Amino acid sequence: MAEWAARLAGVRAVVLDISGVLYDSGGEGGGVPIPGSREAVRKLKASGLKLRFCTNETQATREKFVEKLQRLGFDILVSEVTAPAPAACRILKERNLRPHLLVHDGLVPEFDQLDKGNPNCVVLGEAADNFSYQNLNEAFRVLIGLENPILLSLGRGRYYKETDGLKLDVGVYMKALEYACDIQAEVVGKPSKMFFQSALAEMGVEPQQAIMIGDDIVNDVGGAQQCGMRALQVRTGKYRPCDEQHPEVTPDGYVNNLAEAVDIILKQLDK
Repeated sequence: MAEWAARLAGVRAVVLDISGVLYDSGGEGGGVPIPGSREAVRKLKASGLKLRFCTNETQATREKFVEKLQRLGFDILVSEVTAPAPAACRILKERNLRPHLLVHDGLVPEFDQLDKGNPNCVVLGEAADNFSYQNLNEAFRVLIGLENPILLSLGRGRYYKETDGLKLDVGVYMKALEYACDIQAEVVGKPSKMFFQSALAEMGVEPQQAIMIGDDIVNDVGGAQQCGMRALQVRTGKYRPCDEQHPEVTPDGYVNNLAEAVDIILKQLDK
């Protein structure tokens, strides 16, 4: 039994990252399930543990994203997913902000109910091919022209993995705009403490009662631990061996994949 399993007392909930844990995105079908992950999700749902999916995915609306995962065979509902775009929309409405969007075309419908005329902030997401010089420069011009520039970044990841390899993530472009405008972005999504707290509140549990399982050493593991949760890193997705010598973040444990993590968690809780 893994050493970390002995520290599972009191766990009532599991929070799962999606990309790199459940599946690798990309390809003709939209992605490939990681072996054992579909059954692992079914086991968690049958166990009585509370379950939440916490993702920084911003290349599609939450509804379309969940539809894709369902086609791939996952037992998952929209109501079980905490994602950055809906959270950003709530912030924009509360603060009367009118966004200039630099996001993926598939995400634009999330913002349909918002006033986007005469923008007074910029919202940045995983824009993929929309991250052109022209589009980045337009976002820069909006920010630099504001007396109090506001940049909302839907996550701050450095890279993520698709079926054909690693891809630059939104955090790279966030840093470029921060540097150019001499500002600091507000991150909506992992590793934001508020984002994790939202997922916990939706399950009705305290941080010490939940365990996070993710492939990102900083945004999944580090973010969850800063919130007071326990966290495991899977050796799938964007995981690299050098993560195990990270200078700032040490997971509570490592597992080869989600299936192994779930089997160990459920065996320990059955004791």
